[in-house]
Amino acid sequence: MNYYGAKELAESFRTVRKNTIRVAEDIPEDKYGFAAAADLRTVEKLFTHIALAPRFHYQVHGIERRSTLEGFNFPALMQQVMAEEAESRTKAEVIELLRKEGEAWANFITGLPEDFLSQVVTMPKGGTPPSRTRFDMILSVKEHEMHHRGQLMLIERMIGIIPHLTREMQAQMGQAQAQASKA
Repeated sequence: MNYYGAKELAESFRTVRKNTIRVAEDIPEDKYGFAAAADLRTVEKLFTHIALAPRFHYQVHGIERRSTLEGFNFPALMQQVMAEEAESRTKAEVIELLRKEGEAWANFITGLPEDFLSQVVTMPKGGTPPSRTRFDMILSVKEHEMHHRGQLMLIERMIGIIPHLTREMQAQMGQAQAQASKA
């Protein structure tokens, strides 16, 4: 029996995306042009990158259902995604893109059968590792988002915002301390 399948993967991704959207909502629109360094993505572009990132995996697993990435035209797909990422968006448009793309990805993975998730996909020659399961590759979408959300939470600190997860934890600690002092 598998305790973590497509349904759990989709719900876990939805939780991660919900928290990413909270960060996007917390950062003021006038800070969407902020970049931590000159050669890094702005806040707007980082959120857009996160929103569009599942498209690679959807192409591989949903559209082409490839068993190998040998011969996959990764540069062409990246050019297309980078062109879309380069479009200027308002805060509201970025948040809507995060919602729309996130829900499309979660809906795709929700119904994937276990035998599909266990299939092995061969990486291009020289790839490390030489192969991965579809489950591992699909899980990496969430890991990628969490990596970039960590960057965004640091950016929040840089511009004077306490991240929502920290605020919520501080509120819970305050409530626990208040209750303990009453006892």
